[in-house]
Amino acid sequence: MSFEIASTAFADGGMIPKKFTCDGPDVSPPLGWTPALAATQSLALIMDDPDAPVGTWVHWVLYNLPANTRELPEGVDKQEQLASGAIQGRNDFRRIGYGGPCPPPGTPHRYYFKLYALDTKLTLKTGATKAELERAMKSHILGETELMGRYGR
Repeated sequence: MSFEIASTAFADGGMIPKKFTCDGPDVSPPLGWTPALAATQSLALIMDDPDAPVGTWVHWVLYNLPANTRELPEGVDKQEQLASGAIQGRNDFRRIGYGGPCPPPGTPHRYYFKLYALDTKLTLKTGATKAELERAMKSHILGETELMGRYGR
């Protein structure tokens, strides 16, 4: 069975609605996915923009999602620990939780929501960065899937 992520708010490769950006309420979009591999112990999510002028810009870092989680609702609270036990890291806006697309005027940017199935629960502290999460995940990734949306001004 394949491991796939999707959103009811936009299609893969489609435009991200303004609601989920800095030009709107800046809430996280709803995300859902197929079950991960049976050996999965936790899930991690990274959202980033490789088209940012300063290099890849990190919009969301989330880890230790329980393995049986199948979705994230719209508007995930911007707090370090969620009710599920999942932990949110620090984005490149230097804030905890989701920070939506906010590109400079010009060509629309690509925003990747990358979901990882891991064979362990991570021992990272709250507020970890994308780089810290990637180091901790190394050699623990069982599977990964991604959803790409676009946004421009």
